[in-house]
Amino acid sequence: MPEYPHAPNDVILSVQHVRKVISGKPIIRDVTFDVRAGEVFGFLGPNGSGKTTTIRMLVDLIKPTDGKILVCGEDVNRRPERALRYVGCIVENPEMYPFFTGWENLEHFARMQPDIPFERIEEVTRIVHLDKRIHDKVKTYSLGMRQRLGIAQALLGKPRLLILDEPTNGLDPKGIKELRAFIRELADQGMSLFISSHLLSEIQLMCDRVAIIARGEVIATGPVEELVKQAGSYTVWQFDKPEDGRSLLEGSPEVALVRENEHRIDEAYLNGLPGAIVALMDQRTIPEWIKRFAGEGIGVQAVHKVAPSLEELFLKLTEGESVG
Repeated sequence: MPEYPHAPNDVILSVQHVRKVISGKPIIRDVTFDVRAGEVFGFLGPNGSGKTTTIRMLVDLIKPTDGKILVCGEDVNRRPERALRYVGCIVENPEMYPFFTGWENLEHFARMQPDIPFERIEEVTRIVHLDKRIHDKVKTYSLGMRQRLGIAQALLGKPRLLILDEPTNGLDPKGIKELRAFIRELADQGMSLFISSHLLSEIQLMCDRVAIIARGEVIATGPVEELVKQAGSYTVWQFDKPEDGRSLLEGSPEVALVRENEHRIDEAYLNGLPGAIVALMDQRTIPEWIKRFAGEGIGVQAVHKVAPSLEELFLKLTEGESVG
């Protein structure tokens, strides 16, 4: 039985044409997206894109100039106390009392909310897998454990939506892997998770859908794999006669060869493919090309389809702006 029962297409968070103007300057021009029940939704944006401002509006720290933000159908601007009862939020590294135990911290935060029973503290402790260390002082916790304790705090009120801002900041690879698995576990229980991150590879591994924001506007939204496909794929060739193979490809109007400084394939990957030639082409024509190379006496040693990453799409859409 899911912890957070829902219908598959329920919209938990709806952001509708939100704008924010500060001192006459438009910071957020038009942000629209929905987060559905039980999904992990990624939010990416370069420095100055309006990502942080958007998050602040989601939790009513600042008001939008125009547009609506609804959580479970409740308007965050008009009825914040009703809307935000469905929301848990962790911004970067959660602040805890280091000389309290994990349990004492949760008791302290539970007293700030109405009707949090003792049993709920036990429950969230189990959910975040801290039951074996919950009575140790927080100063002895690793950063990953503190992150999970912060999430336990955010879960006390049984939110339908959990907002995590840069949740992998400072975590080592093991901590990131554990957090990724834990986030998926929460989603499988029916919770919706909204994750802001500058780590594109982590968003690709962690999220079901993603919104990309640049210059105050959402410029792409959709399932991660569908967005990745929009960036196109590379075809990487290896020949026994590299120059002859290159010449034949260059002579076709249906093939575009990609220079070394123009593609965004991991160099470590290409280093294992000596003499590799990178091309943009219709991959359905690969069998015909192999026959053609054979007819010209050129041996095809290997041909690889290299799928783009989310970073590839991000850089393409934002014209190379850095993420932050």
